[in-house]
Amino acid sequence: MKEGVEAIPVFCGFCGTDFALMKMGANGELDNKFPTGETRLINGHEGVVWYPAENRFAIVLIRGGDSFDPTRFTEDEDYFEYGCDRADGLFADRNYFNPDMLLHLPAEYEGMTKLPVSLAKRLVFSDPYACAIFQHERMCDIGAAQNFRVVMAREKCTPDKAMEIAVEETFKNTVIYGLGTTGLFIGDQIRRNHPEANILFVARSGEESTKVQFARKHIRADYLCASGLDDKAAAEKIKAHFGASATMFVGTSGAAVEHRVAFEHGALGCNGIYDSFSLGPQVTFDTMPFGFKNQVIFSSINFTQKHMEEAIAILANSHFDELVELIDKDTFIADPMDAYNNHIYSKAAPLKTAVIWNAKYMDGEKE
Repeated sequence: MKEGVEAIPVFCGFCGTDFALMKMGANGELDNKFPTGETRLINGHEGVVWYPAENRFAIVLIRGGDSFDPTRFTEDEDYFEYGCDRADGLFADRNYFNPDMLLHLPAEYEGMTKLPVSLAKRLVFSDPYACAIFQHERMCDIGAAQNFRVVMAREKCTPDKAMEIAVEETFKNTVIYGLGTTGLFIGDQIRRNHPEANILFVARSGEESTKVQFARKHIRADYLCASGLDDKAAAEKIKAHFGASATMFVGTSGAAVEHRVAFEHGALGCNGIYDSFSLGPQVTFDTMPFGFKNQVIFSSINFTQKHMEEAIAILANSHFDELVELIDKDTFIADPMDAYNNHIYSKAAPLKTAVIWNAKYMDGEKE
């Protein structure tokens, strides 16, 4: 057991899962390890702190990385504790953290005493982007195992070569259903690692929206607006776009429509992989076509420390700050529940909201 060290939260992001847990608490769905009350917040886990003992900024690794096993759910839990039950959050002026949780920024930022707002906005995504890196690893592993024997027979090649080909073919026609940050991060990982992949985002946003333009410009992906389409029509448009069924179908929208489009209406093809990254909907399928199509379903919303360190390095030189808008700290702390419900997660909210918690350590408050 290590003694906690003091750190000062500087820049904090708001996470949708924290919001979901907050609502669970208000509905009395969390047990007594959480204080009771209808207005209790889940204290945020995404952000940057100042570590006075080492005169540096740090990214807080609240979830994931203290073991070889990335799983954040244990069999003896009464409910999903989210891996944060023994870690204090970031919405505080000062707090204590395990020193191993205070990850370094890339080397070029060491020695910095003022954090640029644009950099802070990018780094606030370290936790969810780490999930996307782990997710991509799993896609590759499962894609190779799923289809290398088919490739080996077809190409008459060695198992190693077949696995290499199978990984690339896994992403040949990739659907990402949903256009939130999770979907964008997974798309970004696929594009970085598989330049020839055909990536199609499917969501309800209009073509002119910021996130659609971001996906087209920075991920070099295509987009299908599913607003007004029924499930069958969406599946048909997906297949028409590729000229074939999807090889990989990633569900990130949090809506049950994902699995219906993929399975019931056939958007996912034979030997295809369904990656469930949504929290909430139940995935159902007809076992007859599912079995004969030789499909796979998996989910792994986790990461380890190495994934987060890689995420920090990638994000520092990314364009993801373009998706973040700030809420005034005084507005947030005056009525946090109202801020969550009517600003941060309202229908008119930006894709990501963050707050400058300690302006003393920031280089510019508005960017």
